[in-house]
Amino acid sequence: QVQLVESGGGLVQAGASLRLSCAASGRTFSSRAVGWFRQAPGKEREFVAAISWTDGSTSYADSVKGRFTISRDNAKTTVYLQMNSLKPEDTAVYYCAAGRQYYRIDCYFRQGDYDYWGQGTQVTVSS
Repeated sequence: QVQLVESGGGLVQAGASLRLSCAASGRTFSSRAVGWFRQAPGKEREFVAAISWTDGSTSYADSVKGRFTISRDNAKTTVYLQMNSLKPEDTAVYYCAAGRQYYRIDCYFRQGDYDYWGQGTQVTVSS
């Protein structure tokens, strides 16, 4: 069992930055893909970014490529999502998720590939 806790959300203006954190407890992220998803009001949950805990390789949704960076801290068993140049359309609840990794990290953009989910953290970007 892996427990995930997100933090770092908040209310910011367009163009600002935020860093989200996803801390794991219980079993570690070993051999897992860790992803960030988001869900805006009235919309389906969508993939944002993923990282391989094993080798640090990353994958991003086109909508955030060049603005968001996913990274990991092995010692703290924490995954981060650095979000720069935020836009109002980035407003959503952001969820961290972890799943066993068998393939390249760019294969892990489906919710069904993840077994464990955090409770989410709200990010609101005002115009």
